[in-house]
This record gives sequence, C-alpha cells and structure tokens, in this order.
Amino acid sequence: MKVLMEGSHAIAEAALQAGCRFYAGYPITPSTEILEYMSHRMPQVGGVCMNAESEIEAINMVWGAAGCGVRAMIASTGQGISLMQESLAEMANAELPCVVVNMMRGQGDYFQATRGGGHGDYRHIVVAPHTVQEAVDLVGLAFHLADTWRNPVDVLGDFLLGHTSEAVEFHPRDERDLPPKTWAATGARGRRAQNVTPLGSPEKLNLNPGAHHQEIAAKLPRIAAVEKRCETGLLDDAEVAVVAFGSPARFVKYAVRICRERGMKVGWVRPISLWPFPDVALAEAASRTRALAVFEQNAGQMIDDVRLAVLGQVPVVPIGGISHDGSGFGVGPALEPAAIVARITAVYEGKAAA
Repeated sequence: MKVLMEGSHAIAEAALQAGCRFYAGYPITPSTEILEYMSHRMPQVGGVCMNAESEIEAINMVWGAAGCGVRAMIASTGQGISLMQESLAEMANAELPCVVVNMMRGQGDYFQATRGGGHGDYRHIVVAPHTVQEAVDLVGLAFHLADTWRNPVDVLGDFLLGHTSEAVEFHPRDERDLPPKTWAATGARGRRAQNVTPLGSPEKLNLNPGAHHQEIAAKLPRIAAVEKRCETGLLDDAEVAVVAFGSPARFVKYAVRICRERGMKVGWVRPISLWPFPDVALAEAASRTRALAVFEQNAGQMIDDVRLAVLGQVPVVPIGGISHDGSGFGVGPALEPAAIVARITAVYEGKAAA
C-alpha cells in the first residue's frame, strides 16, 4: 500500500521499519523534520529518541546505542556533521554499525561524506537517493549494509528531497543473512564482558591497534568489490553522457529527455553509491561517448571521482556549480531545466571547456 509522505518523514519511517530503535539528533534545517517525526513515532515502537543539546552529544549517544547492538541513526546537515567527525571516525574504527543521514544544503558535502573529516584509514559507505521512494529503499539497505560490514553508512539527501511529498511503499527486507552481534556490549550474561573500542577487542587481538586497523583496511576493498551501485539511461547511442547524483539527477534526467526531443544523442549516468564509487560504470559510459558532463551543486567535488574513473578516455566537463536562493539551502537557478539543457547543449556542440 502506498502512502503520501514528505521525504524527511518517509526517511524516518523507513528507519523505524528497518528496526531502528535509537535516534539522537539536534534541530538544524533541513533535517529537523526527521527529529520531529522520530520524537512522536519512536516511543510508539518501543524505541528511544533523544533531542540532544549538541551534535557532539547526539553522535556519542548513537555510539553508545550502536555499541550495545541497537540499530541507531542520526540526522543532520553538513555543518552539524562537521562537529561529529571525530566520533564518526572512531565508530568506523570500532566497527560499529549506524546510519547517518545528511540532509545537505545543496551538494557541498560530497567531500565530507566520501573522504571524511576524521582520522585514520576509515571509509563510510555512502548512498545518495534521488527520489523519496528510493530514499525509503536505501535507508532500509543502509541498516542492512551497516550490520553486514560493521561500518557506518551515510545517506545523502538534501533540502529538496526532505521537503518533497511522494506516494511511497515500505518493503520488508530479508535479513536472515546478517551475522549475529556477538561483539555487542550487552553485559556479561554468563560470559566475559565485551569491550567495544576503536583499538580492537582485547580477546581477539590482545589490544593490538596496528593489527586491528590493518583488518579494517583489508575490509574496505571487499566492500568496494560488491557494493557499487549505479543507474544509467539512454547510453546505447549516446555521444554525451551527463553524470549527476541525488535530487539534481531528477532535473538532469528531465533535461536529457528534452535534449533527445531536440535530436541530440545524450544519455545519463547516476551514481547511487558515492563510496564505493561506481567507477566501472563510468568507464563503460566513457568508452561509448565522446564526452562526459558532470552536473553537481557545488564547485566540483564528484568530478574528481569521475575523472579518476575514466582516466582520460574522454573530456570530463563540469556543467554544475554553486547555486542557492536566498535561503542558502541549494534550491538555486542552476536547477532550471532550461539552464541544464543549455549547458548540456554547449558540451554536445563542443563549446564547453573541460
């Protein structure tokens, strides 16, 4: 059954239906609606929602819940997540699963999500939905991936996604393949107490941080090998492919259809996982086109990953940019379909510089 929901509320409900039973957050636009929804829905399912006094306090509450084996989530925007970076790095180093939702103001947090601002050789798995339904599906997947890999997972949304209402369905996920959380700090209960730290388990490694961090580093290529996700369209005869992620990709797909109606052979590539980045799909697109145009609402962040993926096969041309209205939340003139069509046309006609 479909139900009409605002994006932020749908994300929160998807987390609850995925078994999230602890949420901590601090009000900050455009993620506040997630906290508000959790505040009245979480108690109804027997969980706990905490309106913390700061983002730092909130992420450390999530650390505690995740360390006890509880499915836990936090949401904020880039400024708030900047304050959480030490704890987010330590959670990855402690191999604690959690879900972090970033409702961005534009798309200026790509580097933050895919590179991280913390310490050590950690990575977060990062997924970027472009519709409310996909956000619902990816939130459920995020909890599954977090438990599968014992790693934080970021869901990158934005102001548009959070404030768009769509009819959505919630689908239960078969999770019988998940490993038991034997590592969780749940008290002794007839056995030795567990010790969840970013330095490793004393029982497993005799508290050898170097060996522990080597194990985490060895896990990352395994994640990258199987968790790349991407969507493509109209590439069979495309001469130019437009690369975009998140909410702006909806505008790009519409603009590409307009270009097609005007006789231009244009396709699109939409990375869904931003880490691991779908480099093989981008390389394949480059092998059949003469240029890639990258649309993103920032000064050029994902374009670095696109260039690394194609390794000079074709020109990679930026056609996005920083674009805000007076609110600074990323709803700017660059999203006008006519503006996107004009920029694609310039690449198609060879008038835009790489």
